[in-house]
Amino acid sequence: MAATLTAPSKYRTAPDPKLTGMPPGVPYIIGNEAAERFSFYGMRSILIVFMTQYLVTRSGVADHMSDGEARANFSYFVSAVYFLPILGAILAEGFIGKYKTIFLLSIVYCFGHFALAIDDTRLGLLIGLGLISLGAGGIKPCVSANVGDQFGESNKHLLSKVFGWFYFSINAGSFLSTILCPLLLNDPRFGPRWAFGLPGVAMVIATIFFWLGRKRFVHIPPGGMGFARQLFSKEGLGALGRIAIVYVFVAVFWSLWDQSSGGAWTLQARKMDLNFFGISLLPEQVQVANPILILLFIPLVNYLLYPAMGRIFEVTPLRKIGIGLFLTAISYLPIAYVQHLIDQGGQPTVWWQFLAYIILTMGEAMVSITGLEFSYTQAPNKMKSAVMAMWLFTVSLGNFFTGQVNTFILNKDGTTKMSDFHYYLFFAALMFVTAIIFVIVARFYRGRTYIQHSEGEAEVEATAVSSG
Repeated sequence: MAATLTAPSKYRTAPDPKLTGMPPGVPYIIGNEAAERFSFYGMRSILIVFMTQYLVTRSGVADHMSDGEARANFSYFVSAVYFLPILGAILAEGFIGKYKTIFLLSIVYCFGHFALAIDDTRLGLLIGLGLISLGAGGIKPCVSANVGDQFGESNKHLLSKVFGWFYFSINAGSFLSTILCPLLLNDPRFGPRWAFGLPGVAMVIATIFFWLGRKRFVHIPPGGMGFARQLFSKEGLGALGRIAIVYVFVAVFWSLWDQSSGGAWTLQARKMDLNFFGISLLPEQVQVANPILILLFIPLVNYLLYPAMGRIFEVTPLRKIGIGLFLTAISYLPIAYVQHLIDQGGQPTVWWQFLAYIILTMGEAMVSITGLEFSYTQAPNKMKSAVMAMWLFTVSLGNFFTGQVNTFILNKDGTTKMSDFHYYLFFAALMFVTAIIFVIVARFYRGRTYIQHSEGEAEVEATAVSSG
């Protein structure tokens, strides 16, 4: 019954076995993702500044959060966004399918943006972020899994390329909104209502665009009880167990990375010289370095770096991730140095943060993009969204850890028990230790690759996926 409701006969329910090129539904998915990421990262780019400078009470009196409180709440929000993919995966795989889950929760997502736009109080913040967490989190595992579902045995060789374009669309949307939303927030003619309203409009566009592509998509039916049986089968539990070993280490990566995207790094940027070739940047705009750099690094690593590395050693997914973890740790050293200069009364140039973004983004290209493809191919066919939810849960776990660290060091008066310099050194050391342990553990990983068969059945290729 679930399959009938979600994927009526007029929709294709399996990849075309004769198609060797790009599936027709891919442009709609990529376009939807670009607009959705515009909405999410636009809202996110200004969130921590909004909490520390724009929150008011019902009577209009300033009700700003301290830096420490805002840092903690920002991390808890991101944690919630990436925890709720579990709900989306259960809905999609067990009951209503990926298409319907994405469409319905996108509407919830839109309401969240508009709640932020019309209410500048802590209550409005709570309602808005709650709805966005439910909407954004619920659709996340379904969208990336929906990309992979469009491919079968005849064109699976294009998976790496399409996941690269998928990640490209994420950062293209992020780049544009991270430029525009801070300008709206800081312009007295517009302010928070316009700054949060624009991402809301973008999310409406994303929802419409996705709906327009409904007849072009492959609609994989929900697994129903088959999903539950595969999830709790020896094969399913084995796949989850193998992947979970990798994901524990990736969670630490996200703990560090998310502080660069509208979090602690943005608060640090407020105390820096933001002159950039004669242009005075806003603190929230510095993070735009990440989407610009990732757009450059995607072709760089795929067409130059990985082939060059391949002439020296076999470039496996886990080796890519391991190198990325080390780069992430190194990226926090310039940030700690910047904080040392600030603590000494200096105003260091923003170029120090740009150096950190270059190193961090190279690490991201190796960890995050590789992780998307790795997660999809390592997931049994009826568990694609479930495993994508697990991948996203690593982001939740990492941000929850960051939130707990910030809560632990926060004093009642808003000050912190740990200096910002030692705060950044702590995360750098944590990442170095994590990367070293990952390299050791990854040598023992063995996995299996699962691709959607043209008839909708499991096509399994036994492979060794390891770093050693």
